[in-house]
Amino acid sequence: MRKEILAATALAFIASAAPAQLPGLSKRGPGYRPEQPLVVGIEAMRADFLAKSGSPNVYFGNDSAQLGAPARATLVEQAAWLRQHPELVVRVEGHGDPGDTRDHALAVGARRAESVREYLVLLGVPAAQLSVTTWGKEQPGPPRTVTVLLR
Repeated sequence: MRKEILAATALAFIASAAPAQLPGLSKRGPGYRPEQPLVVGIEAMRADFLAKSGSPNVYFGNDSAQLGAPARATLVEQAAWLRQHPELVVRVEGHGDPGDTRDHALAVGARRAESVREYLVLLGVPAAQLSVTTWGKEQPGPPRTVTVLLR
């Protein structure tokens, strides 16, 4: 009997505390509308990623795959956001330099994309969350960049 009273008291306490902890959830009736949508689409996620990280692009010097200070700063912001969203898989796309031959653009883009992937993993982003690809002249992107895209 005593256990039942304690359980009922605990349940009543939790139920009375819930509205204070979860604003807007205490008035669930026919016209109930949550303050924010419960399901967020990929476009909203992309907008949030851009707002928090500043850019999807990481820039490199000519014919280089070495991460400079601005590139590392961008990746720190991107990694912080990606660690908060482990359910998302992102595509790391490497791009070559203007005027590169097809093969050279593919090789440079691959080195750049791998450099970004390695740094994101170093910053705590799970490797399984990242897919890497490179584009040559077939699908040009911003020159001298790696673009991190939510899929």
